Amino acid sequence: MDVSRSVDRYEFDLMRYGTADAFRDPEVIDLIRYMEGGMRVTLTQWSGPKQQKQMIPWSILTSPDTVTIFAQEIEDMERAYRYDLTAPAEGILHAHDLFSKPKSLCKRRVIDVSGDGVKNQGSPVRAVTQRLGQSGTTINGLVIQGDRPDPLAFYELEIVSGPMSFIEIADGYEDFPRAMLRKLIKEMSPLYSEMTAQTGRKAAAD
Repeated sequence: MDVSRSVDRYEFDLMRYGTADAFRDPEVIDLIRYMEGGMRVTLTQWSGPKQQKQMIPWSILTSPDTVTIFAQEIEDMERAYRYDLTAPAEGILHAHDLFSKPKSLCKRRVIDVSGDGVKNQGSPVRAVTQRLGQSGTTINGLVIQGDRPDPLAFYELEIVSGPMSFIEIADGYEDFPRAMLRKLIKEMSPLYSEMTAQTGRKAAAD
């Protein structure tokens, strides 16, 4: 979750509540219920090169009750940073490092990057995302349009990488809840999940 200085308080709340509501959606809960072993998920915030923080620990979602708890944690989450620039490469590397935690062992590894702007600080992004994608990690993007320059081209060229990666577009922050729900449902659909896992295993083996 991008919390750089381009994101005001109202926009942060739209992301926070929109994400929580997406997990509470009955279709999402049903998809989680049918996943063998459930779904492991965490949430981080990122901004400048030295500003990345895991805000919610790894959680294993298996039932409506566990989803409700996780969604409430998202709603209660504070904002870690406010006034720095945008360094996606460091945010993505931070998220990838979390896969080394014991509770993160999964059939597939997916990093979701949501943001409203292009890189203006930090390391080159494509070198990072390409390396992680080639190792079998999927990096998907949720682009929030409305800023200038339009971040869509940047996400297409620099962010998305790895097996079955894709971009979901929000037409401004007001559209974020719809886009987040649509992205979750696509990522969690059985066919997409299995194809991502198979392609990711092949990439890691190669």
